[in-house]
Amino acid sequence: MNKQQLAAKIWESANKMRSKIEANEYKDYILGFIFYKFLSEKEVKYLKANEWTDEYIPEYLTEEDADTVENVQKNLGYFISYDNLFSTWLAKGSDFSVQDVRDTLSAFSRLINPTHKKVFEGIFDTLQTGLSKLGDSAASQSKSISDLIQLIKDIPMDGKQGYDVLGFIYEYLIEKFAANAGKKAGEFYTPHEVSLLMSEIVANHLKDREKIEIFDSTSGSGSLLINIGKSASKYIEGENKVKYYAQELKQNTYNLTRMNLVMRGIEADNIVTRNGDTLEDDWPYFDENDRIGTYNPLYVDAVVSNPPYSQAWNPTDKETDPRYAGYGVAPKGKADYAFLLHDLYHIKPDGIMTIVLPHGVLFRGGEEGEIRK
Repeated sequence: MNKQQLAAKIWESANKMRSKIEANEYKDYILGFIFYKFLSEKEVKYLKANEWTDEYIPEYLTEEDADTVENVQKNLGYFISYDNLFSTWLAKGSDFSVQDVRDTLSAFSRLINPTHKKVFEGIFDTLQTGLSKLGDSAASQSKSISDLIQLIKDIPMDGKQGYDVLGFIYEYLIEKFAANAGKKAGEFYTPHEVSLLMSEIVANHLKDREKIEIFDSTSGSGSLLINIGKSASKYIEGENKVKYYAQELKQNTYNLTRMNLVMRGIEADNIVTRNGDTLEDDWPYFDENDRIGTYNPLYVDAVVSNPPYSQAWNPTDKETDPRYAGYGVAPKGKADYAFLLHDLYHIKPDGIMTIVLPHGVLFRGGEEGEIRK
């Protein structure tokens, strides 16, 4: 299936569902189910690599088998029983119902490895709370979901297509639905060409390091962060040598960041994400349960970002904030330099920062002129 065929199928499905949900909401459903299919298939692949057979899985992949649950959780960060696998949904045929999805998502939340809660906890909240919008009865909701999973089952995920299938789906949907919502797609992801240029600049600077940490303070879909990591990895021997930090304000987009990082094959141990306001609530230096013992300011090898352009913010009492002290505070109506100084604060002395900003930051006067000095 090439890109054009895939795009046509997805858009056809979106149009069919317009009578039930807003076009811009469709992405939350299809991306949520795509992500669940990915997690399901990843678990089955892991089990088969460890000598599980197709005959063994239906009988023994259950919550009651504590050793299996612990093993899968330890290696993947979550556990899905046979009854809740995406392939089991498909096998149910006409017996499949919306209740299967509700039960599955509830079980998924319950069976996340405690050490990976920040990666997976609440990641299906948007999907779970929105199921009732897919019809005015359980039967109509079940039909809508069944149509969606029938579409998703045909989406190839075996890496043999010659293009990044998952990345294409994400960016195609985000661009389409941003336009339908009267927004610019740049709110959710950085255009590929810009992302590629930033990636190569960062990768060249970091190419002699054994492992690196990178941080996107306004992560959106996570595509910029992922592209930076991918480019940097070309110069690093071995696998899993890049650690990803991401912060995003909007809950739906934050979930998208986490899904995208996981779906690109990044290990859960190398993903550290946070849902919060970058300017008002800087990256915490500690675990809330042990503030003294875990005090650890976040300084990384590379900070990358594409923050919202000229966004209003609250500069009150920010003069003593260590991010801005010594430089000045950005004006209330334009937070561009607040984001820039925030990013600069989090890089190591030998690190690098790349940021996308409107051209006005080069010549606007006032507080911004003082910061440039």
